[in-house]
Amino acid sequence: MTNPDEVKDRFYQELENILTTVPKGDKLFILGDFNARLGADYQTLEGTIGRNGVGKCNSNGLLLLKTDIAHDFLITNTVFRQFNRNKTTCIPLISKHWHLIDFVITRKINRQVF
Repeated sequence: MTNPDEVKDRFYQELENILTTVPKGDKLFILGDFNARLGADYQTLEGTIGRNGVGKCNSNGLLLLKTDIAHDFLITNTVFRQFNRNKTTCIPLISKHWHLIDFVITRKINRQVF
């Protein structure tokens, strides 16, 4: 969150470079702590996030969503209904709100696995 935009842009460019090398027919799963909050606006982001997101989107979330939309990805941990305490990762002392920042991402075509 505290890195300058140049560092974030470089990370997403490197991720983009890697993603373009993976054949479209291969199953692809990305797991990680992106320090991104995607929010719960599943109507606008239909197919990219599910109905079970948490909170509001932040700037890192916009970067992740841009990548996910470009590659037709699904954020799988927003698909399953769970208690917030079971799907969220952290609760900052400042906001005192639970945040979902660790994600499991796959191609939408792989959704039938779930």
